[in-house]
Amino acid sequence: MGVEELIRLIEAVSASGLTGLKYEEGGVKLHLTKKQGQIQVQAGEMPVQAVSVSVSEAQPETQAAGGSGNVVGSPLVGTFYTAPSEDAEPFVSVGDRVKKGQTLAIIEAMKLMNEIESEYDGIVTEICAANGQAVEYGQALFRIE
Repeated sequence: MGVEELIRLIEAVSASGLTGLKYEEGGVKLHLTKKQGQIQVQAGEMPVQAVSVSVSEAQPETQAAGGSGNVVGSPLVGTFYTAPSEDAEPFVSVGDRVKKGQTLAIIEAMKLMNEIESEYDGIVTEICAANGQAVEYGQALFRIE
């Protein structure tokens, strides 16, 4: 199951009246349960990891209160990295001019590296997450004016 399908499942459970969903495919098990406004995601092959996704944080606008400019939000839950490796320069810094489609960062999710691309042309005015920080779906990552 790809990351996009996983996000769609999380959104579907979030929007529905369901309180749980179990899914298994090719040795990968997924168990979603919704409790008090949150969805618990358990995924893995043998050891099961739990990740909590707050339903109220599903839109980037809710994470980007204050400040002006366009917000690039996280398309998935994972670990945020500003550079392709520990000893490499960051993809972008505050003050850099970026173009739509340019790589801004990487989010590691389920041992896959996902490039985060700019949705806007402009100047990076804020990097909202720290390198190595766990980020949630919809969390503001960058502000671009």
